Amino acid sequence: MNSHPPLTLFLPDDTATDRLARRFATLAQPGMTLLLEGGIGAGKTHFSRAFIRQRLGAEVDVPSPTYTLVQTYEDPRGDICHADLYRLGHPDEVAELGLISAFETAICLVEWPDRLGNQTPPDALRIAFRPEGEGRLAVLDFGKRDDLRGAFMALDA
Repeated sequence: MNSHPPLTLFLPDDTATDRLARRFATLAQPGMTLLLEGGIGAGKTHFSRAFIRQRLGAEVDVPSPTYTLVQTYEDPRGDICHADLYRLGHPDEVAELGLISAFETAICLVEWPDRLGNQTPPDALRIAFRPEGEGRLAVLDFGKRDDLRGAFMALDA
């Protein structure tokens, strides 16, 4: 069980959000799921784009999967699934999207993870974004992956 409280980082601008995403991208491995929480415009898709571009190159087009629900990117180090579940009708549809198997074999970035219901991977990491002044707060809950906490402590400045 995780005995550490979540790590809260103030991200004053989009550059700081990019830095956080790039750090996660360098550490991510197949089987890792990041649950991205927050309201509309909180920074979930911005984070995902920066993450994917860190892995695949700055020139990669990263559309929001709002209407397609899932975008998959081939990466030699582990495929990336970027899911936006805002329009998901029922948690049972998660299996139809191929996410259950992706949780085990790919790196998954999941926006609106509350739509997963009981399909939520038990070892997923949570990042909750919320507005704070001119920037945003990112609340990182490492869950069972608290070994990653140290890689983010330096960002807390």
